Amino acid sequence: MNIGLLAVDSNYPNLALMKISSYHKGKGDLVEWYNPFDKYDIVYMSKIFSFTPDYGQYMTNTTQICKGGTGYDISSTLPEEIEHIKLDYSIYPSIGHKTAYGFLTRGCPNKCKWCIVPKKEGDIKPYMDVEEIAIDGRNELILMDNNILASDHGIEQIEKIIKMNEGRMKKIKVDFNQGLDARLVTDEIAKMLSRLKWIQQIRFGCDTPKQIEECEKACAMIDKHGYKGEYFFYCILLDDFDESFSRVNHWKKKGSSRYLPHCQPFRDIGNKSQIIPQWQKDMARWTDRKHLFRTCEFEDFEPRKGFKCKEYFL
Repeated sequence: MNIGLLAVDSNYPNLALMKISSYHKGKGDLVEWYNPFDKYDIVYMSKIFSFTPDYGQYMTNTTQICKGGTGYDISSTLPEEIEHIKLDYSIYPSIGHKTAYGFLTRGCPNKCKWCIVPKKEGDIKPYMDVEEIAIDGRNELILMDNNILASDHGIEQIEKIIKMNEGRMKKIKVDFNQGLDARLVTDEIAKMLSRLKWIQQIRFGCDTPKQIEECEKACAMIDKHGYKGEYFFYCILLDDFDESFSRVNHWKKKGSSRYLPHCQPFRDIGNKSQIIPQWQKDMARWTDRKHLFRTCEFEDFEPRKGFKCKEYFL
């Protein structure tokens, strides 16, 4: 069979399509990225976000279309025979030979209004072992767990990574790219995190005013055990301008390049007509362009000709 893959709304490596590719190649099928001028037996379309446009062209060159992903149906899942199959990295040539993607846990016990994970995946539960991800010499692991510190299995996997690195020349490096929950960092956890080899930085969620203090405490504990790298803070931008600015600007006032906030406007997946306030777009742009964030105050930022963000404070 001829199989077409279509990532509708994201260039980020799509793990579901990588699994589907591996499954069909294992059956001897031809798999390629969808081309409107070729013919297919099945086209798999994956859509991540509910607020992004769907594929705009009518398909007449395939016998069957399979749509999946949260952007189409929050309850959609892969068949069991595909869910745990080895990823096909070859469909993304830009992924380096050292890099691997995966989840050690799925789900989350929290019920944050800006996150669909509990609704989609339920409470946190074990999913994979690190040795199922660090395969074929891939030792830089992008781990996409949503709250690994809330799971005993997750903590056991962190301990396992540390032990695997003992006496090993090619160390396993990690990036928990969805962020850690600073509220769950104890001194023991901080010591473990300080012993991991990080691809770039340690990431935390900092989505409410209370989490500023929790993030500060977690960073101090980790530093106490010898960590000298960067921290990255996810900051969701909610309805209150003053609160959002204060939370983001807290990390600028630290006066250190070690502390890097990242802003994202709140997306209401149940409201397809939602309009993102302009101040959220401007604050995200200022924060996420690090040269601007480090050298320019938000009040002085001029996102458009003739407009400075000091007007938001009037």
